[in-house]
Amino acid sequence: MTDKATLAPLTKQDLLAVVQIAKAAGEAIMTIYGQDDFSVSHKGDDSPVTAADLAAHSVIVAALAERFVGIPVMSEEAAEISWDERRQWDTYWLIDPLDGTKEFIKRNGEFTVNIALIHQGVALAGVVYAPVLGTYYYGAKHLGAWRQKAGQESPLLGASHPRQIPIVVGSRSHLSPDIAEYLQHLGAHEMLSVGSSLKFCMLAEGEADLYPRLGPTSEWDTAAAQAVLESAGGSVVCYDSGLPLTYNQKPAILNPYFIATAPGWVA
Repeated sequence: MTDKATLAPLTKQDLLAVVQIAKAAGEAIMTIYGQDDFSVSHKGDDSPVTAADLAAHSVIVAALAERFVGIPVMSEEAAEISWDERRQWDTYWLIDPLDGTKEFIKRNGEFTVNIALIHQGVALAGVVYAPVLGTYYYGAKHLGAWRQKAGQESPLLGASHPRQIPIVVGSRSHLSPDIAEYLQHLGAHEMLSVGSSLKFCMLAEGEADLYPRLGPTSEWDTAAAQAVLESAGGSVVCYDSGLPLTYNQKPAILNPYFIATAPGWVA
């Protein structure tokens, strides 16, 4: 899969190559994470950025350019790409080099490296790597989805049995007032607070059932983990329309509100 004009089917070997790219980015992050102190600056929207974000970005962009020649890349750390340019992209990589920078700063381990392949607006494939946890989640729509830890790979299939009382995951750093109303209508449930895109991964591995996001996210926050979850049989749909969450279909990179559900979950 090397030509930008046509998208050859992504192979399992390709997917595992992206896993290795995420691993390299994670190693760059952990070098900085292990320091006694590191500087934190802020972007124009007041979101934090560290040297780890930038180091991971550099690693991923260089490695993708070498392995997948000609496919453009959009990163949270290099997002100043005009709509006129990116609207021409049929296929591109969408990355968040360090998803959960606030969790990184808090040193709670709940941050990830996110790399997604977008094709015709669909999150076709994705890799999510949690460096502190030593866990990889990866999948592609036509291949399936897996979790890898300690060198052991296992398929992601959701929960083995449906729960009578659903487990709902939410953000540790972003709590929306609209969530309270949603949960009230949902009825009995258990709530877990988790950082970064790990929320999607918990649905894919059967540790939770629902992730309602009724607050702002950007496209790079969700694409990789959405690809993993949907490759495992789950779904991510827009809250208002019920249509699948898509990418690069509008000038703004903010997502609408959405609901992510585990494989086999019936709302």
